[in-house]
Amino acid sequence: MISLEEARHYVLAGCRPLGEVEVPLADALGCVAAEEVVAREPLPPFENTAMDGYAVRAADTAGAPLELAVVGFIAAGSSGDVPVGPGEAARIMTGAPMPPGADAVVMVERTVDLGDRVRIEVAVDVGTAVRPAGDDLGVGDPVVRVGDALTPAHLGLLATVGRSSVRVVRRPRVGVLSTGDELVDGDAPLARGQIRDSNRPTLLALVRQAGFEAVDLGTARDDEVTITTAIAEAVSSCDALVTSGGVSMGDLDYVKVVLDRIGDMRWMQVAIKPAKPLAFGTVGGVPVFGLPGNPVSSAVSFELFARPGLRKLAGRRDGDLVRPAVRAVAGEALGRRPDGRVEFRRVVAAVEEGRYVVRSAGGQGSHQLAALAAANALAVLPDADGVAAGEEVEVLLLG
Repeated sequence: MISLEEARHYVLAGCRPLGEVEVPLADALGCVAAEEVVAREPLPPFENTAMDGYAVRAADTAGAPLELAVVGFIAAGSSGDVPVGPGEAARIMTGAPMPPGADAVVMVERTVDLGDRVRIEVAVDVGTAVRPAGDDLGVGDPVVRVGDALTPAHLGLLATVGRSSVRVVRRPRVGVLSTGDELVDGDAPLARGQIRDSNRPTLLALVRQAGFEAVDLGTARDDEVTITTAIAEAVSSCDALVTSGGVSMGDLDYVKVVLDRIGDMRWMQVAIKPAKPLAFGTVGGVPVFGLPGNPVSSAVSFELFARPGLRKLAGRRDGDLVRPAVRAVAGEALGRRPDGRVEFRRVVAAVEEGRYVVRSAGGQGSHQLAALAAANALAVLPDADGVAAGEEVEVLLLG
C-alpha cells in the first residue's frame, strides 16, 4: 500500500490547469481569475454620505443643541449641487454626494425637522458620516489578482468598476460514468443480483457541488467494445472523467482492460479506509479518476483525490486544493483497530461551547450510504486504537 500523500501527489501531478476564457460575470462565480483587473477610477467616485441626515458645516454644530436653516434636499443619484453656507444645512440621503460647503453629516435620529429649519441635537466633527472619494479603491488599486477564486463580493466589485466580464481559467467539464451489468436506474423492481446505481447520482452531485460542470455519461454494460466507446467519447468531450468500480485487485472488469489499453494508468492501493483502491491516469491527455465501486468508498475517494485534482484543473492554487483540517473534540469514543491504514470516519460535527464536537453518523461500512448522508464531516483517525471521548481529533468539514 502507498500513503494518502503519495497517491494524492501523483494525482495532482497529472492535473494541469485548463486554458483561459472570457466569461460574463454571471458565469464567473467560483472560477479562478486569469487576469489582473485594476480600478480605473476611484471607488466611491465622489465624496458621499454614509447615512440619512443633514449635511452641515461641522463648525456650525458647536454648542448644540441649536437650529440651522434648511436650504435643500439631496437624494442619492442627484448631483448634490446645493451649496451649504454658514448657519445652513441640507437634508441628505445615504449615498448622495456631499454638497459644496458641507464637511459632515448629522444622522437624522439626532435632529428634529422644523420645516424650513432643523434642530441639531449633537455637535459633530469634520468628516463625520462622510465617505471620501477613493475610500474603498484608488485608481490603479487591484480589484482581482491572477489566481483569485472569484466570490460574490469579487463579482460585485468587478461590476462596480465597470466590468461585465472577466478572464478566468476555464471551469472543468467533468464526465461521470458508471459501468456494470448489475446496475439499473429508476424504480423498476430489482431482479436477483441487481442494484440501483447510486454512485453516478452521488458523484454528479459532488462535481456540481465543487463548482464544476457535471456531464452524465450514463451506464456502460460489461462489454469491452461498449466501455471503449464510452470512455473514448467521454475524453473527447470532457476535461476529466470519473468512473466508479473496477479498480480493486482481482476485479473481473473491462474498465481495467480498456484503460490499460488506451490510457496511461496507475492502479493503486492506498493506506486509507474506506477507499483503498484508486486508479488515476490519462487517456489522450485527459485525467481519468477510477474510483472504487462501494458507495461510501466512491464518495470519500472523490473527496480525497478527485476534488483536489479537479480544483487544480480549475486553476486553484496549491494551498487551496484540499479542505483544511480543523480540530474537534470527540463527543463519544471513536474506536478502531490498527490495520496499517488511516480511517476517515463519517461523523456529525456540531459547535458546542465554542468548539467543534463530533459523533459517529452511524454505520461505517463502505456500503452504508445512509451514514454518509447523515454526516457533515470526516474524522481522521490515525492507524492506532482510535480516539477516546473528550480527546481531540482532526476533522475535515464537508460542504
